[in-house]
Amino acid sequence: QVQLQESGPGLVKPSQTLSLTCTVSGGSITTISSAWNWIRQPPGKGLEWIGNIAYSGSSYYSPSLKSRTSISRDTSKNQFTLQLSSVTPEDTAVYYCSNGIDWGQGTQVTVSS
Repeated sequence: QVQLQESGPGLVKPSQTLSLTCTVSGGSITTISSAWNWIRQPPGKGLEWIGNIAYSGSSYYSPSLKSRTSISRDTSKNQFTLQLSSVTPEDTAVYYCSNGIDWGQGTQVTVSS
């Protein structure tokens, strides 16, 4: 069983960059064919895919968020990171990391001044 855990600040100010880290155990982020996703769920809304980084290191983003999103990884720590710039209150959500099968517990991020 792969376990994932999100970490990062729970409160971000508008215009700043949201930065979250997903720590993976029980599996490697470089395992062939694997992809490591960030997904979010705003209050009262459905899940929204943000993007992912594949085992090769290639990253892919939702078109609606691509201009503000960067997903990177640290293979030595088996971690991958989300950076979402220029945040607004509309970015308030529970943020999850997932490999498509296993999910982290999610972390609440609130954008507020």
